[in-house]
Amino acid sequence: MGKTIQLSVLLAAGAMTTMAGGVVAPVLPDIIRQLQIEPTLAGNLVSAHCLTIALFSPLLGVVADRVGPLRVLVPSLVVYGLVGVAGAGMESFWPLLATRALLGAAAGGIAAASLGMLGNLYEGAERSQALGYATSTLTVAGIAFPLLGGLLGSLGWQYAFYLYGVAIPLALVAVGVLRNGRSARSPKTPTNPKGMRATLSDPPVLQILIALALASVSMYAVVIYAPLYLEAMIGAGPEINGIVLAARAVGAAVVSALAARRLAQKIGTPKTIGLGFGLMALTLITIPFLSTLTGILPAAIAFGGGFGLVLPNLYSLLADLAPPEQRSTVLAAGTGTSFLGQFLSPIVLGPALGWGGLEGVFYGAGAIAAIAGISCQLLSRPISQAP
Repeated sequence: MGKTIQLSVLLAAGAMTTMAGGVVAPVLPDIIRQLQIEPTLAGNLVSAHCLTIALFSPLLGVVADRVGPLRVLVPSLVVYGLVGVAGAGMESFWPLLATRALLGAAAGGIAAASLGMLGNLYEGAERSQALGYATSTLTVAGIAFPLLGGLLGSLGWQYAFYLYGVAIPLALVAVGVLRNGRSARSPKTPTNPKGMRATLSDPPVLQILIALALASVSMYAVVIYAPLYLEAMIGAGPEINGIVLAARAVGAAVVSALAARRLAQKIGTPKTIGLGFGLMALTLITIPFLSTLTGILPAAIAFGGGFGLVLPNLYSLLADLAPPEQRSTVLAAGTGTSFLGQFLSPIVLGPALGWGGLEGVFYGAGAIAAIAGISCQLLSRPISQAP
């Protein structure tokens, strides 16, 4: 029961990273209108946190390995709640953007510490399952928080920002539940910077980090461009777009929680990751041939299922490769590269959009997923499977 409660708190904390962008997107048009922000700049209010998460999660992962992850998690949750709520009081673009960047930095600390604590709390197959639950939680949060943000935002866009305040009572709960657990302890052996550089430059670790970034590039192609494609092909409005994106999220949540670990135990983790990337690639290149909702919905679910196979197993491999005293840092590096991939997705796929339109984007994203899947079969040394 103790581990279950600790896991629940860590999953709730990890969901804060999804909340960072999720509650703002639904109220962005109101923010643009009321604060008179240039539309070309306004998108940064939704994506800025991705860049600062990418920058700060590895740095705060190092701190977590040195002083203990709980000492990073609790202050990060408090800062997250304060700067998140402070956004409601901003009256122009640049101050609001600053709060969004600070929110991402705090979310980087939350991601680094919570993943490190998950890695310390479980071993082997149990860790893979816990990481699957984490992926499912993030995916479900990706559905719930935009709905909550839109509901509260109907009262005024500022109300959506008040949701960030939930991180402060969560910090108090984390202190009470996690402070005496083994997951909160700092390592007996301090992290050696040279050893950390050697770990992160180890070819299998580098390949996994790159695969995480490429997975995010492909995944965000659906988040960004699928609504545009649906509008052009079937005249879809926000409701239909929401249903399709929710279907993708549900597919990822179910597969990551129920199938990712079991399949990895049967055929091996690298092969499971390759299968997931292959499913993502196949559905991405199929999208341009679909013109009805009855065809697009199954494709969205299948794409989410592929992502649900990829993400928890990549993190599981990272945790297996990391020495215990470096686990928070290595997993945080994975989080950083994942969010960097989200931030870079429209930049990387921009040329494909200019060359082949929306169809070119999906072909390009499919090619990226296929390349990532192949690379995971060519790891420079075998990785032992969890028992």
